[in-house]
Amino acid sequence: MKRRTLFFIIITILIIGSGCNKQTDTAKDVAINEIGLKQTNIVKDVETNEIDLKDFFIDYKGCFIIYDENESRYSIYNESQVDERLSPCSTFKIPSALIGLETGVIEGKDYVYQWDGKTNWIDSWNKDHTLATAITNSVVWYFQRLAQNVGEDRMQKYLDKIDYGNNDISGGITKFWLGSSLKVSAREQVEFLINLYHDKLPFDKENMKIVREIIILESTDGYVFSGKTGTADKGLGWFVGTIKKGDDIYYFATNIIGENDTNGPKAKEITKEILKYLKIYEN
Repeated sequence: MKRRTLFFIIITILIIGSGCNKQTDTAKDVAINEIGLKQTNIVKDVETNEIDLKDFFIDYKGCFIIYDENESRYSIYNESQVDERLSPCSTFKIPSALIGLETGVIEGKDYVYQWDGKTNWIDSWNKDHTLATAITNSVVWYFQRLAQNVGEDRMQKYLDKIDYGNNDISGGITKFWLGSSLKVSAREQVEFLINLYHDKLPFDKENMKIVREIIILESTDGYVFSGKTGTADKGLGWFVGTIKKGDDIYYFATNIIGENDTNGPKAKEITKEILKYLKIYEN
């Protein structure tokens, strides 16, 4: 009798413990989702100004969006295109790096993937790379290998958590962000960056810090300029990023659609000219 009583007590404890663990995991997932959505909703409710920047996009169908955190204000050119979802191209390397770090398939900014010896059309890709140098040189093969190691299930899980555009990876684990199934708008790119810089994404804070550091392009006593370009084969260029001046921080995204010379570097060049015009960037 005593043995039977003890048996039922043990079973009861195990059931309760299992229920508690499930509740904890569920609560954690809910908290993660609420964090991501809370920041996004706040940003959508702020003031929005339209600005005329057509002279910067003479040869392109383009758009620009910037969020001034100090003033809680969006400034937008070509709002319909700002809200149009397009392939993120290599700007997806920012969330991809976060996912790689969080899942442990890469361990820190100096984690090396060895070049497989196959000649790529960009010479700087033809060598071993770290996460940091792969971001700087926009090395596609590095992030394709990272994505393969993450796998479809975990990749989908994290995209759903961060709510990145349409979250669609059906185009294949090594190319869904390269002119394929994944689509994101310029506004959504900015919202993602805001969450990243406020540690409001479902990633370890140290991993978010690492990614913020490896996308820094220029750092002076007066400002820190960060960003990532993206280029599609079919006439699409992106540049997304931030500029921090003292206590002020601005989040921006530009994309251009066209034919000749339509790429990420051109989108970056246009963005810099706009930021100078707005007296935000001085270099």
